[in-house]
Amino acid sequence: MSEFDAVVVGAGPNGLAAAAHLTRSGRKVLVVEQADRIGGGTRTEELTLPGFAHDVCSAIHPLGIASPFFRDIELDVEWIHPEIPVTHPLGGGRAVAAFSDLDTTAGQLGEDRDRYLNLIAPLVADSDDVIADFLRPLIGIPRNASTFARMATRGALPAGRIIAGLATEEARALVAGMACHAVAPLDSKLTGGVALLFAMTAHSAGWPMARGGSSQIAHALADLVTEGGGRIETSNQVTDLADLPDAAAYLLDLMPDAAARVAGDRLDEWARRRSTKHQVGPAAFKVDWALDGPIPWADPVSAGAGTVHVGGTFEEVRASEEEIHSGSHPERPFVLLAQQTLFDPTRAPAGRHTAWAYCHVPNGSTVDMTDRIEAQVERFAPGFRDLVIGRSTMSPARLERHNPNYPGGDITGGGFGMKKVLGGKLGNPYRLGDGLYLCSAAAPPGAGVHGMCGYYAADSALRRELA
Repeated sequence: MSEFDAVVVGAGPNGLAAAAHLTRSGRKVLVVEQADRIGGGTRTEELTLPGFAHDVCSAIHPLGIASPFFRDIELDVEWIHPEIPVTHPLGGGRAVAAFSDLDTTAGQLGEDRDRYLNLIAPLVADSDDVIADFLRPLIGIPRNASTFARMATRGALPAGRIIAGLATEEARALVAGMACHAVAPLDSKLTGGVALLFAMTAHSAGWPMARGGSSQIAHALADLVTEGGGRIETSNQVTDLADLPDAAAYLLDLMPDAAARVAGDRLDEWARRRSTKHQVGPAAFKVDWALDGPIPWADPVSAGAGTVHVGGTFEEVRASEEEIHSGSHPERPFVLLAQQTLFDPTRAPAGRHTAWAYCHVPNGSTVDMTDRIEAQVERFAPGFRDLVIGRSTMSPARLERHNPNYPGGDITGGGFGMKKVLGGKLGNPYRLGDGLYLCSAAAPPGAGVHGMCGYYAADSALRRELA
């Protein structure tokens, strides 16, 4: 008899979540990772100077703390909640903030106060139901029909349509920044849903970071695997299923084309066709800084925020994202920035700080965006550049070298759109063939450190091959 019931290829958060679910169900599991350490998109390393701990990819985790699976297993991670989840500087010392408190947030929006409350308050009141429906793979009876209908009807809209109903510069910029997490033009369908989801989480679960770095998420999942009798092997690249021990089920935390190569002739024809149609999305260009002090934001609230959306007005943000999707590189990119050491001093020497930031670029871009990113930060935080004592950049090519699940620098598991959001809702989007399952971010519900892609793939294997 085989030593293992299941083998998981890839030790990112989804592969580890799949393995954790299997071991909790009493199955014997082997996890195989090609890199020399686990984590995938949840790794923390000294990228700049000794003593400065930087998150290599993911940093802030609104869907992590809200994940039904992570909550169910009581994932052993210490979540740190910044005083303010996210701010959006507007220039001239002004900024708009998504405070944890919904009423405080709405109160800064002037004549858009009631509009914002009407959009977000019902979702916040039923946020657990919204998250459960959003993070599940199949169409079915929603947990809360009225909230689901509200999210479905408004969420299907382009973010630009929702923003068109807002009057103030503050409200328009705030929603635009939330929508940019879709990595799609703001006039694309369903980007409104992304904006509503991220705004809701700011007021419900929060936008926390893991104390000590995002690697703590991977280590906590790995502990569940090994404590349950599973085994994890690193520095072991898999190119064919024949490289692996016999098992009843194989779960692949890989992009569809890589999964197809590993699976070979065991791949179903339907899954093979799907793998050839998988489309990559835009890429990221990332910069990490070691700093001699906190970022000197010109506005009075961003110094208390874990995340800062750096991009200016709605019009500027929309133009920047449209350039990306037309294949060009904006001079003033929309920058997503995290400042973890304001809230987690374990990540840098005393008195020093780190900052983490990226912007969107076309897939496979070779353009160095460092100066443009830093100019955007300097624009809203004069004196920022004088504080930089160390710097690390990750181009799309370097991101892919770090993690092959980021083809061309795409960190989202594929291009955003109706097919990605709804295409996996029919049938079994995880099964690739007999005993074969896809458990990466290319499977529903998609990108984000929530583990649900791995959980649902493992659950499918438990019902079919491992019952």
